[in-house]
Amino acid sequence: MGRVFVIANQKGGVGKTSVAVNLSASLAHYGRRVLLVDLDPQGNATTGSGVDKAECEHTVYGMLLGEHTIAPAVRKCEGNYDIVPANRELAGAEVELIDIERREFRLRDALASAVGDYDFVVIDCPPALNMLTVNGFAAADAVIIPMQCEYYALEGLSDLVGTLRKVKQNLNPRIEIEALVRTMYDPRSTLTMQVSDELKRHYGDKVFDTVIPRNIRIAEAPSFGKPVLLHDPTSKGALAHLQFARELLSRNGIEVKEAA
Repeated sequence: MGRVFVIANQKGGVGKTSVAVNLSASLAHYGRRVLLVDLDPQGNATTGSGVDKAECEHTVYGMLLGEHTIAPAVRKCEGNYDIVPANRELAGAEVELIDIERREFRLRDALASAVGDYDFVVIDCPPALNMLTVNGFAAADAVIIPMQCEYYALEGLSDLVGTLRKVKQNLNPRIEIEALVRTMYDPRSTLTMQVSDELKRHYGDKVFDTVIPRNIRIAEAPSFGKPVLLHDPTSKGALAHLQFARELLSRNGIEVKEAA
């Protein structure tokens, strides 16, 4: 069975979708079968993967509401991974899920038939602790938390950890924090270094060694509908995401060579 990661942080602008798209592409680069699930109504992971969300007839919305299975929604991406796309329709799912039985488990149930076809499933959540995010948590084996090294990020992280504790108690006993990944990292900033040290002190080896730097190529890539690995494979951003994927694979007992 594939391992399911949910990428979550209720704070916006921390590079969450960027991590989801580029992790999917990097894992695929190392020969893994990857499914990316866009669970954000903004659909940024969809467009960032080169899929036109306006033309998607079958999306994660229909899948959650039981209008169709996962199979017709899956799209192939140029980066050699698959995606279940999202568009604005998904914004209505929050309200529509309220009266549905097992509403917290809709995503887990929908993914059940496909998880065995992949080595990894990556779920990109919206920047909010809402019913969509709860569905992501209920479906996942582990959480990857992207965060900037700034003061408010620490405050938000403690809220997120508290939510995860409740999810573990009530919905999904197997969920764990897999990784804290520092994004938009600037080693020249004193605050960055202080917050980084604070993270390591509190969360130990959950804080991955790999950091994702501030990098113009990472910021540009979505406008081309590509992961940074395809946009500029030699950029610092692309190399950092490949290193992050290697570290993640290594911690899951899979060693890969520097060049795939």
